[in-house]
Order: sequence, then C-alpha cells, then structure tokens
Amino acid sequence: MPYFVAPDGCRIYSETFGECGPRILLIPGLGGDGRFWSGVIDELRGAFRLTVVDHRGAGRSDRPDGPYSIGQISADCAAIAALHSDPFHVVGHSTGGAITQTLALDHPEIGLSYTISSSWARADARFHTLFRARADLLEAGLAEAYQRLTHVFGHEAAFLDEHAERLEAAVNAAPGALAPLAVTAARVRMLLDHDRLDDLRQIDRPVHVIAADADILTPPYLSEAIAAAVPGSIMTMLTGAHFHPKDRPRQFATSIRQFIETVAI
Repeated sequence: MPYFVAPDGCRIYSETFGECGPRILLIPGLGGDGRFWSGVIDELRGAFRLTVVDHRGAGRSDRPDGPYSIGQISADCAAIAALHSDPFHVVGHSTGGAITQTLALDHPEIGLSYTISSSWARADARFHTLFRARADLLEAGLAEAYQRLTHVFGHEAAFLDEHAERLEAAVNAAPGALAPLAVTAARVRMLLDHDRLDDLRQIDRPVHVIAADADILTPPYLSEAIAAAVPGSIMTMLTGAHFHPKDRPRQFATSIRQFIETVAI
C-alpha cells in the first residue's frame, strides 16, 4: 500500500522503485512531492531500491491544518523506513536535508549514511528574511507570485529560458497545487525553527554534504557550515542552482552512487 497512516491519522504517501541493491530513502525539499526525484530515480533504480516519501501537507499525502514541524515530518519518514527490513542510505535535499539531519540525530537506527543536499542547519538573518517573505506571499493569497519566485530561486537562467512555457503553466496551476495556502505557509514557517547545528557533531554515521555553485536559495556557505560541524564529513560542490537534483539528475545520481560505494567498502 502506498499510504502509511501516522498516529494522528494523517496519511503519508510513499513509493518504492527498483528490485535489488542497497536501500536509499529520498526525501524532497519544501515542495514535499517525491516526484521531484523522478530523474534521479531513473538514473539509480537499476542498482538500488529507492523509497520516496511525500511530506505531510504536500504532494499526495494528506494536508491537515497543522501544526507542522521538521521533527514531525522526520518521525513520519522514520516510521515508513521502519516498515522495511533493511536500513537506508538517507538522501535529503533542502528541507529534506533538514529532515535528514533530524533523522540522523533522533532516529539513528534507520540510517547507514546520510546525504544532506543544499540545506541549512541554522537559519541566519538572510534565511529568515527570505522565507518569512515567501510565507507572507502565501498568506496574502499570492500563490502565482510565490511560484514565480520559486522558479527564479530554484533554476538556472538558461533553464528558465528553455522551459518558459512549462514553468508558466506551473504558475497558473499554483493556487490549486499549493492549496490550502495556509498549510503551505505553515510549512514554510516551520523552516525558521530548524536549528541542529550544535548537535551535528553527534552523528556517528558517514555524512555527505552537497552544495551547488549557483544556488541562491540555500547558498553554499550554509552547506559548508554543516560539513564543518560533522566530524569526518565529505563535501561535494556540484554545478547548478537550487533545484540541481531535478534539473541535472545524472550529475546528482553519480555523486550519490560514488558516495555510497565509498562508504560500503
């Protein structure tokens, strides 16, 4: 069954791809929809068993009124992982990276290794200003403006030019796709409370930190702070903007494969 029912009754959607190899848990970013990983799945499914989770409040999962927190979504992911007999290499992007940090610290039994991509461990003044403004747009009912800015923050300029028609369709669909807007705004505001920077030194599994050189949403310095806080972590700088796993899936998948092969030795 694709749905796991959390203790509070919220149905969480997950899906598994691939029939052999190590298990990987893929956790998407703020959009919360596991289909973000489609290109990466295509690259990896022949060698890995991939489980993808939609966050509560997004994607194909239920969207209760809330409250919302990184800790709660992490608990959902841990419960889904526990349904499987083998532990996972956990890969999380952006908000998924914050969830991955929390899984490593609060639910260490599920993880063989952790990849934290284009994320943050402590919100600074720039981060607070940016994400409060994004939540304000949603609470004002400006879903289309929110989506337009998401495209600018997430993609490289050339990608915006090449996919203008498809991105404009996403803007037009935003009022429905992001509904209820109060839920999506609450999910944005939950990011401001995530602060595990001082705890990261406690992680005792291999950690891979990924940043992208043209990321203006979670700039590389935020990832560098995570890498500096985790003893023995590996840092990789990739090409692209914030949505690099979606826009450049082969590059991302290659980095994941190389890291897992290294830690499996």
